[in-house]
Amino acid sequence: MELNVLWFILIGVLFAGFFILEGFDYGVGIMLPFVSKTDEERRVVLNTIGPFWDGNEVWLLTAGGAIFAAFPNWYATLFSGFYLALFLILLALIVRGVAIDFRSKVDNLTWRKTWDILFFIGSLLPALLFGVAVSNFLTGVPIDANMEFVGNLFTLLTPFTLLGGLVFVLVFAFHGCLFLSLKSGVAEINARVKAYTSKIGLVMLVAVVAWVVYAALITGLLSSVLAIGATVLAALCLIGALVLQAKNKNGLAFAASVTAILAVTVMVFGTMFPNVLISTLNPVWSLTIYNACSSPYTLKIMTIVAVTLVPIVLLYQGWSFWMFRKRVTKNDLHY
Repeated sequence: MELNVLWFILIGVLFAGFFILEGFDYGVGIMLPFVSKTDEERRVVLNTIGPFWDGNEVWLLTAGGAIFAAFPNWYATLFSGFYLALFLILLALIVRGVAIDFRSKVDNLTWRKTWDILFFIGSLLPALLFGVAVSNFLTGVPIDANMEFVGNLFTLLTPFTLLGGLVFVLVFAFHGCLFLSLKSGVAEINARVKAYTSKIGLVMLVAVVAWVVYAALITGLLSSVLAIGATVLAALCLIGALVLQAKNKNGLAFAASVTAILAVTVMVFGTMFPNVLISTLNPVWSLTIYNACSSPYTLKIMTIVAVTLVPIVLLYQGWSFWMFRKRVTKNDLHY
């Protein structure tokens, strides 16, 4: 396998890990105002992701670093063209992290409610913008012959991409509810989570179907066997997660949700290949894994480093989830 193809796959894996792990973080933040009614309950919800949220964000940093090193032209065009959207994501993530650590430092209701609102916004906005960005990967963006983005923020905001943003918000909210059903040890929270999971799940299915049909009409989403297979798998897993959750099989439901998000990532990257950014001005000007990649020597060195360090990171993060596997009760509040 060519190293540029390998690194395209590895970057897809990194984004899949990010969407799966940070996805339930965002989902918990989005659902915070709805599933918790008292300050103590809100602390329980925050503590379900307390040991994990900062480690989960590393997947995004690693994906960005991998794009920079393996496909510098992709990185340059992406981060200049999506600059304002990425800045808003970064700002939201900073505010979100500060909110988690600061909200319980002062025993003042106004102080805590303010940080809870910021935590909600800091979870909702990145979910929305990542959905917009992924949708733009499918439709393409205006890139000229010099590999430069020639649009603006509003170029990225179309009915299709905004629908993609809504889909990501709903999928992450659903994913977060399933995570809470596994981690919350408070009966009142679990009852609300179960009720919201069913409602969000049904709306999510409608939105996902609408997004896929829309994408099939205006992009090459279903142009390959891989993309079609991944789409079918994602749909079956989302339906399965909803059914399993209704039967209180929360572990299996969460596993199905994880598989669905993985399948969606495969669908997107499978549709893009061999492109990394499609030009809507001229297909010849699209960035591909061939004209956007680093030198073979750079890719070789990166591969050696990745093979050495990635297993260590995976083992550490797996150990972290194992150590903090118990449900969070009102006696386990650190945040």
